[in-house]
This record gives sequence, C-alpha cells and structure tokens, in this order.
Amino acid sequence: MSESLQGKTVVIVGAGPGFGRTLALRAAEQGATVVVAARTASRLDRIVDEVRAAGGTAIAAAVDATEADSVRALRETVAQHTDAVHGLVYSAFAVPSMKPLAQTDHEQISRGIDLSVLGALRTTQEFTPLLEAGAETPDAEQIDAAPASSSVVMMASAVIHHSRERYAGYKIAKTALVALGHSLATELGPRGIRVNTVAPGYIYGETLKGYFEHLAGKYGGTVEDVYAHTAEKMDLRRLPGEREIVDPVVFLLSDAASAITGQTLTVDCGEFHT
Repeated sequence: MSESLQGKTVVIVGAGPGFGRTLALRAAEQGATVVVAARTASRLDRIVDEVRAAGGTAIAAAVDATEADSVRALRETVAQHTDAVHGLVYSAFAVPSMKPLAQTDHEQISRGIDLSVLGALRTTQEFTPLLEAGAETPDAEQIDAAPASSSVVMMASAVIHHSRERYAGYKIAKTALVALGHSLATELGPRGIRVNTVAPGYIYGETLKGYFEHLAGKYGGTVEDVYAHTAEKMDLRRLPGEREIVDPVVFLLSDAASAITGQTLTVDCGEFHT
C-alpha cells in the first residue's frame, strides 16, 4: 500500500490559511486534485494560486456548511469536474465561546453544533454518492487483496480529552463530532467509505504564535516563555506544527489506511494519553 494520493480527488471543506492551506499543498504534492472550499473566496484563491505555482491541480469553491443549499451547490460544482471523490476532509471552524457553561448562551452552543457536527453531516450526506464512486469493489477472485476505498476525515480537537471550563461549549460540539464519525463509519463502511476523526492539540502556526504574543504582552515575558510553559505539559516537550497534523490526515486519506475506520487519532505530542 502507498500513501500516495496520485489520481485522487480530495475535497477540503473549511480550508483556512493554516491547516487547510498546508493540507492542500501536501495533498497536491502527493498527486491529488484538490478542491478547497470555505466561506472566504479571496482566501481560497490564494491557496489555489499557491498549489498551482507548486505544480499541483486545485479548484476553489465557496461554501457555507451551515446552509444545505450551499453544500449542495459545492457538490454540484465538484461533480462538474469529476465523477468520483476519493477524500473528504471537514475542518470548518469558528472561534467558540470561551465561557463556562453557566455563562454561555444556548444559541452559541447551537451555532457550534450546527457548524461542527451538522455541517459535517450535511457535507458527508451530499458527497456520499461521489465518495462511493471513488471506492473500488474487490473482485471475487481477489477477495484477499485490500481494496482501495474512499475516506472521510473530520477534524475534532484534543479538547475532547479534558473538561476545562472555558472550553465546555467547544468540547460538546467536538465530542458530538466524534460520535458522528463512529456512526457514519458503521453506516458507510459497506459502501467502501471509511470515516475517521483527527483530534489535534495545539497547532503551532501563525495563529497560535499570534495568541502567544498576546499572552506574552498581557502577562509579561516572551513568546518563547509562553511556548516553554505550554510545552511542559507534552511528553515531547514541544508543540506539533501544521505539517505534523496534516501528515496523519494524508495517511488516513491514502490506501495505506485502507483497514482503518471509526477511529479517532489524537495528535498532540503526548499531552493526553488515549
């Protein structure tokens, strides 16, 4: 089995400038045609230009995963370019309410569930026929050979492993997303579609660096001090970078993971043991 994505079409919903951009570049590098979808069209154009400049193939399509019509339009756009999708990554994200539940408006929790959980469900439902077309059915004479399959990867969070007050609403949404992944894996497995979730901890990229700069200014010290204090909780004494989150996703999209479904992979340099 190879981890190459050569000849595959991978759709990334919620493609942002950090993880989504890095994933698009890495998947294209592995030979995939990449469809990047998000609400901000200008951001998508920049990612597509970068992928193409590196020699890859990419398509941009706007989508609002909280709107069924928008998700359907995305599927129709993709179907104009291909009759099969081999990988679907759902990483739509919005900054959650950072308050204890006693102080959190119910509407904020509902919006988080709508985007993280129902958005993932809407997208998977729409793309199931194309994903099924991307899965190979083994010949009866080759039943011992592992068939290729299509793959859905949903981005959860290591927040599912703790109960810190400020993350309560976010934990509710991401834990429900993991449960959705389990159920979809059972339902779609007979159709050749694998479904897994990846739960990153901290992702050390530009967004987190900016937050660390804010903390350093607020409490004194340097960004390096904030980093070292945060990394003390990790077995590896460091934080994973964007590429270290992306590569496990690429693995789950590839045929090398053909027997893996219904699983949650935590990528956090050893902050939590699951």
